[in-house]
Amino acid sequence: MSLTQQVYFAISSVGTTVDEITQLLGVEPDEVTVRGSLSTSPHIIPFCHVWTVVCREPGLPVDEQIDQVIGRLRPCMEALTDLTARLGPGNAILQVNRWFNLHDERPPGSPDDTNLLGWHLDRAALDFLAATGADLDVGEYDVTRSDD
Repeated sequence: MSLTQQVYFAISSVGTTVDEITQLLGVEPDEVTVRGSLSTSPHIIPFCHVWTVVCREPGLPVDEQIDQVIGRLRPCMEALTDLTARLGPGNAILQVNRWFNLHDERPPGSPDDTNLLGWHLDRAALDFLAATGADLDVGEYDVTRSDD
């Protein structure tokens, strides 16, 4: 069985741009998204701005990936909690995604992924979620190819 996983922390806002979030926090995002509204007349008006810090480090357990993401944000905790409080509920998320069997065949000598199966949130991670008001979302997907 192969396992691919990533953890990210994202802030989304209708009224605060990615550039403004970056300036407020003093942390460069790894990814940004600007989603347009469905209306294109007379021009597209951004519907949502998403600022994201990501860890995709292969071979790291999820809890260590979470620690890396949170560790990058700790220096700006005061600004981050101010921002997330101002934006309100539902605008910050800690996302955990795991894909099982994404690659049906493992190359010879591949590291054993079974050490990545279990994970937990420690008190520091829980305190971070509480302080930022962030939701935790976990998606786990079995993508085994079927022979049907």
